Amino acid sequence: MAETAAVVTKEPYIPTDADFRLKENNADILVDSNFASQSFWKEVVARFKKKKSAVLGLIFVLVITFFAFIGPAMNDYTYSGQDLSQKNLAPRIPLIEYTGMFDGHENIHTTSGTKTVNYYFENKLTDTFYWFGSDNFGRDIWTRTWSGAQVSLIIAVAAAIIDMIIGMSYGLISGYFGGKVDMVMQRILEIANGIPRLVIVTLLLLVFKPGMLTIIVALMLTEWVGMSRIARAEMLKLKEQEFVLASRTLGAGSMHIIFSEVLPNIIGPIITQVMFSIPTAIFTEAFLSFVGLGIPVPRCSLGSLISEGFNSFTTHPYQIIPPIVVMALLMLSFNLVADGLREALDPKLKEM
Repeated sequence: MAETAAVVTKEPYIPTDADFRLKENNADILVDSNFASQSFWKEVVARFKKKKSAVLGLIFVLVITFFAFIGPAMNDYTYSGQDLSQKNLAPRIPLIEYTGMFDGHENIHTTSGTKTVNYYFENKLTDTFYWFGSDNFGRDIWTRTWSGAQVSLIIAVAAAIIDMIIGMSYGLISGYFGGKVDMVMQRILEIANGIPRLVIVTLLLLVFKPGMLTIIVALMLTEWVGMSRIARAEMLKLKEQEFVLASRTLGAGSMHIIFSEVLPNIIGPIITQVMFSIPTAIFTEAFLSFVGLGIPVPRCSLGSLISEGFNSFTTHPYQIIPPIVVMALLMLSFNLVADGLREALDPKLKEM
């Protein structure tokens, strides 16, 4: 007797909300939600902020730059105004003078001993204030210090930018073409690097008048060598990469590959080198001004102010302290910023 099998009909399954619940597995896949969700430049800023010395250097650079352009207008004096009746006055600052500091008193060393004088009271200059003192021509050192910092900053930044353009272009072209082109260009670079900077400046002074333009041209002719070598080394490292070969296969020209493909990939080392070259330019300008080959009077720079203060260092030491402190802080701050940018822009240091 044949048994008839019962047919069981199953009802269709209806999905519920629980079937579509997201799995919280962030701990399993270990995704870095901080750096994976931000752009390269945001990551650079974040890494730069972590380096406290670089941030401190940036603050000092901004403060000095602010006073360099605003400081000369903070009182009624000018960088070239002279008043021989008010020469060699010690620093005197309103309100602070009542604390016994910066009240115009000065200790003068003589053969018979040390005596304390206050030329403000002796000359009845009760309403006269020189925040950094006055020099031997009666000029305000506060105004001249910040005017000199302004000139030094303009020269250094202008020279660094020009050197970046010249050196970067020269090094990229030399490294890209290679062969005989690279050999000839590198021999020219060695010749330019072998000429002493002081000789170039002296020859320029025979053609141009002493001034900012002469110093900028002198720095332009000598300081681009380091930038060129860095750009050439980066080009030699990148020119055989796949993205360069792909651009060349698609028919891109040499200049397009150099400045549109390779240059954006080496912007980090270029920016770092520029920041390191600014304090070098500041020191070079100060040296040239110190030996008398810099800014002509009545204009001043930090180097010329140090040179003037050096002549009266034994009798009035306060005249040389402000430009020395400003120049030292400026050079140190730019070096700290450059060091911070080097670490922030270098991908190899990301996991260190």
